Amino acid sequence: MRLKLNPQLQERLGISTQEIAQFCQHWNITELALFGSVLSDRFHADSDIDILIHFAPNARQGLLTLAKIKHELENSIGRKVDIAVKESIEKSENWIRRQEILKTAQVIYEQRYSITSGYS
Repeated sequence: MRLKLNPQLQERLGISTQEIAQFCQHWNITELALFGSVLSDRFHADSDIDILIHFAPNARQGLLTLAKIKHELENSIGRKVDIAVKESIEKSENWIRRQEILKTAQVIYEQRYSITSGYS
């Protein structure tokens, strides 16, 4: 498992690296990244947090799961959260949006997953 969260981002999120790790493990998220204004000087008191997630192959996915994840994150962070699923962004026909998100996203949590052995 790899956690990478500088003090400024941790302050903006308002949650600890331990909370992030527990959250990701609970939802079978193998990668959680931030993108958008949270990474820049454009971030302000009313900004939302843009989050890019990648699920483990065996994770349950769907609109209800994403709604629960969004709700839990918003309660923990105390801000509006927008969630994007990495696979959807990678397949997006909007190449400008796809390129911008994938190029600028900063991974803050990563858990390697092997289909044969599970998490490592």
